[in-house]
Amino acid sequence: MNLLLCRLFLLLPIWVCYFSLLSVLSDARPEPWFSSISETVLPTGNGPISSIDATMAALSPGVQVERREQHGNLDRKMLAAVISSVSVLVAIILSIFGLCVYHHKKWINSDPKNIQSSVLGKLNSLRITGKKGLVSVIEYQLLEAATDNFRESNVLGEGGFGCVYKARFDDNLLAAVKRLDCSEQVAEKEFENEVDLLNRIRHPNIISLLGYCIHGETRFIVYELMHNGSLETQLHGPSRGSALTWHIRMKIALDAARGLEYLHEHCNPPVIHRDLKSSNILLDSNFNAKIADFGLAVGGAQNKNNIKLSGTLGYVAPEYLLDGKLTEKSDVYAFGVVLLELLMGRKPVEKMAPSQRQSIVTWAMPQLTDRSKLPNIVDPVIRNTMDLKHLYQVAAVAVLCVQPEPSYRPLITDVLHSLIPLVPVELGGALRLTEAARSVGPNPSAN
Repeated sequence: MNLLLCRLFLLLPIWVCYFSLLSVLSDARPEPWFSSISETVLPTGNGPISSIDATMAALSPGVQVERREQHGNLDRKMLAAVISSVSVLVAIILSIFGLCVYHHKKWINSDPKNIQSSVLGKLNSLRITGKKGLVSVIEYQLLEAATDNFRESNVLGEGGFGCVYKARFDDNLLAAVKRLDCSEQVAEKEFENEVDLLNRIRHPNIISLLGYCIHGETRFIVYELMHNGSLETQLHGPSRGSALTWHIRMKIALDAARGLEYLHEHCNPPVIHRDLKSSNILLDSNFNAKIADFGLAVGGAQNKNNIKLSGTLGYVAPEYLLDGKLTEKSDVYAFGVVLLELLMGRKPVEKMAPSQRQSIVTWAMPQLTDRSKLPNIVDPVIRNTMDLKHLYQVAAVAVLCVQPEPSYRPLITDVLHSLIPLVPVELGGALRLTEAARSVGPNPSAN
């Protein structure tokens, strides 16, 4: 609407100047030259003009001099009119342009999405050609200012090679900045791998890359900010999962499955995340889940049987841990562990004694298949808030995902289709809640 008004205002001065010019030219028009000719040349009456009289008029020197003077006056007046009109036109156009710029900035600042687009435009002002497209390069000074010189109070989390900071750019755009110490070659390789992969991946359930920065031996990756942090923090942090109702947990599982399915089935070549875990599943303000941290991800023509063992204890599939065999089913195993975390609220590995640890899979497996014991191991926060039939279905999916034999595990596509009917329509699934279900379950709009 603002753009249309600007265009109309730009056309207005053109018409104004057009009619102004016509008016000036009309005032500048000389009297007809034949009005000053003697009546002997142009006799009164209705008779025809004789050829002799016309010839005499054409040869009259007085008439020629007067005609030249009048044309000279006309040229000067026309030139003055044109200069005046052009000056007015330029002044009006400049005024309208300034007005349009003002309204455009006001419109941008009124919409958070447009604020983000505006700032991302600044972030994208410096660009380089990456391996498969354009990657935004952000100046170090801009990151330093946005994180308040990487103040400790802005730390969102900590990883193997550095911290993640909350950053506030101009126009109040918030982002997350991962700082990596790349003095080691491994860290440098992970940085390059993540930037390259995220530059090629676009999906609602995959974290968005905003840009990166190289400063000495330090590397920075800038992502969209996820206001509710990681699933790990929500489940095992101070709140102990109190904000995560049964339906929200199922929504998170569904979102993560959609992200994985995109990596496995729709990326060409397929991508294996290799480090899926609750700390790498991030949640926005509406608890929409996105998979993050692609430093260890594998894609392309890499030999998956000769890759150095990497991952997090408790999430690594047995065949990869023991034999180094890496497939998409390795991600499915890790997803099954996350599903157990959502179901029981327990960590993937817990201490049983000072020198003894037990995995959630080993502890839960005997009870997951026993319907009489299953309700008792559910996280107390959500216990007795779900339809038991749905609980059994989720447990069955988790059991299949964590099977020791990879061939027994389902494809992530099958997992996805199993979860869709368990998530309310309002949260992106296909479940239509009945009044009875609403009375025992949490309100899906609580998020």
